[in-house]
Amino acid sequence: MKDLKVIFEDNHIIVVEKIPNVPSQSDKTGDMDMLTIVKQYIKEKYNKPGNVYVGLVHRLDRPVGGIMVFAKTSKAASRLSNQVREKIIKKKYLAVVDGKFEKEKGTLEDYLYKDERNNISKVVKPTKKNAKLAKLDYEVLKYDEVKDLSLVKINLHTGRHHQIRVQLANFGHSIFGDQKYGKRGRGKQIRLWAYELTIQHPITKEQMTFHDLPEWCRIGDMTR
Repeated sequence: MKDLKVIFEDNHIIVVEKIPNVPSQSDKTGDMDMLTIVKQYIKEKYNKPGNVYVGLVHRLDRPVGGIMVFAKTSKAASRLSNQVREKIIKKKYLAVVDGKFEKEKGTLEDYLYKDERNNISKVVKPTKKNAKLAKLDYEVLKYDEVKDLSLVKINLHTGRHHQIRVQLANFGHSIFGDQKYGKRGRGKQIRLWAYELTIQHPITKEQMTFHDLPEWCRIGDMTR
């Protein structure tokens, strides 16, 4: 089992750091996934026999790291899933992107179409069938003139497939290391991280906000 960084845990929920390049749940690759890792952690820590219940509430793209919350009971899973649908759960991201922004703060609104066959999303006209509105706010935290890279904070209003990656690339600021939507040859690991998660505790109703910074942010090197 991979090392698991636990940010918070009680009888109802567990908040952890998703490991980059590990899928949120099992997929056709058969690679170890976060849901299985969390189940194994709980099984070993509490010496639980048989199957362990862990509910998947939300996902992060496979190459992306950062905060995820899992439910430890079916009641918590149901209530957290409702929070996702009602947009009570809030997620904020850090991204290292190409180029310098004209405005330090802004909002991007696009319509995205998911190409299921090729597992990509595209910015399309609002009139295209199955196009969905995608909206996010960005704020530039710093700009590295030598590397021509910007560190930006992103607040998601909608949770579309590959949304941040597609919208920033379409805006002319693709994410450093994004192998699917970024510039070829610029980094091998995507610099996109879910650093803040706000939820309402499924039982106590307390609003809780968790933070987790990536190593490249803590050491101050956006490309390392």
